[in-house]
Amino acid sequence: MTEKALRLGTRRSKLAMAQSGLVAQAVRQVTGRPVELVEITTYGDVSREALAQIGGTGVFVTALRDALLRGEVDFAVHSLKDLPTTQPEELVLAAVPVREDPRDVIVARDALKFTDLPRGARIGTGSPRRMAQLNAYARTHGLDIETVPIRGNVDTRIGYVRDGELDAVVLAAAGLNRIGRIDEVTDFLSVDTVLPAPGQGALAIECAAGNADLVAALGELDDPFTRAAVTAERSLLAALEAGCSAPVGALADLLADGQTVKEMRLRGVVGTTDGTRTVQLSTTGPVPHTHDRATALGRELATEMLAQGAAGLMGERAH
Repeated sequence: MTEKALRLGTRRSKLAMAQSGLVAQAVRQVTGRPVELVEITTYGDVSREALAQIGGTGVFVTALRDALLRGEVDFAVHSLKDLPTTQPEELVLAAVPVREDPRDVIVARDALKFTDLPRGARIGTGSPRRMAQLNAYARTHGLDIETVPIRGNVDTRIGYVRDGELDAVVLAAAGLNRIGRIDEVTDFLSVDTVLPAPGQGALAIECAAGNADLVAALGELDDPFTRAAVTAERSLLAALEAGCSAPVGALADLLADGQTVKEMRLRGVVGTTDGTRTVQLSTTGPVPHTHDRATALGRELATEMLAQGAAGLMGERAH
């Protein structure tokens, strides 16, 4: 008799299905059990409003978590950057697999790089974080760009460029990689230009806290370095009291001396969406081998950023 299939809850978008398909394959390998995808529609999928307007935080997550709590699915896969920073007690983040490329990328007309865009170029993004940093970079380097708020899936967004409505759009490298469209990228944005969203490029595998066997099995897919990095980034976000629609960028990376990993560096940025004011700082510390240490690193940097006036910038929705 074959074992009962594990039910994996996923959003219905092409990207979510691709991500969940990769996880399903890995879970089959570690458990030996069949995995079936259960498609769930979230509020973020059906609403046409801008993410910042509908609250950003959790709009792609709540329906999946509700299905988990009702026992309709056994585990769920999220883009980690969509997860609210507070974790429900009944659910556990069983695994954070190895992270994809966390960078943002440009898909522009005529295969243009970001710095080669013409004066007055219209760049589409649904992210206040991207707007804030692109506009700040443009101001500092004398570029003349206009950031335009957009919604929609990858096809819709790239379609704006193909149709000539926009000169370029900004997307996440990880998403394009996972759906096999990374060759459409015309420029990879350095993290020195645009810091990614906290957790960008990482996936979160969540299940019921009470299902110890499944928690242990899914834990085989966990990557401790990725988990430490995203824990520090999300701790910074939480300490800044910022939802995932706030203009906050963060990236933790490991600093190595040869083959030996020595330290973790955490960088954070907050800015007004028009790019006129930003607070960008970084800190380094020993590689955190515990959740508490990674959390502390994020809080320490947040405290420094708040002392530099970060809170005032997050409240401003300048245009």
